[in-house]
Amino acid sequence: MEKETARIEGFSDGVFAIAVTLLVLELHIPTAENNDSASMLLHNLLAQWPSFLAFSLSFFSIFIMWVNHHKVFKQIYRRNSQLMFVNGLLLFLITCISYPTALLARYYGTSALSVATAIYTGLFVLINLTFNLLWRIASRNKELLRPEITETAIRKINRNYQYGIPVHITAFLLSFCCPTAALVLCAVLWTYWAVVSGRLELMANKTTISQ
Repeated sequence: MEKETARIEGFSDGVFAIAVTLLVLELHIPTAENNDSASMLLHNLLAQWPSFLAFSLSFFSIFIMWVNHHKVFKQIYRRNSQLMFVNGLLLFLITCISYPTALLARYYGTSALSVATAIYTGLFVLINLTFNLLWRIASRNKELLRPEITETAIRKINRNYQYGIPVHITAFLLSFCCPTAALVLCAVLWTYWAVVSGRLELMANKTTISQ
């Protein structure tokens, strides 16, 4: 079967790259007037640690989503309008990550951190729901998937991505009372997804070998 998703994947890769670039724009160099000595510059750089933390969290979240997006589209050979529009919605949400990242960096350590974290984690709830919807559309009746994929592999992928929904909702709820714990929970989930991406590739290789 000829793969029909090359243009979707190419466009998606470009949007992921733009989303990462937007994050970098929130890292600001201290002004020279207030940093006339090495110690002052170092002090002001260290004071920006919330910006570097928020950048790192968001960068690796986007990177892991890109890896999983790539792995999922290795299983998808055909496309329809639903798949394309839901993929577009996913990309839209991913490009929005830079805004709550900037909020998180600016309000970390303040009484408004809970609101900034809720917006941040709430966006990832929407992204996770959209990611699951994308896979549901692709795997429905196996019409859009590569012919060799098995029902067992489809069910495993379903379970792997479904775990993210309750975890992200929990992180969103935690944001209002314990925002730091919410961010840690998100980081743990992204680590899990990094492991999942390896499982997806392993399942794909086993399926190919068995045919």
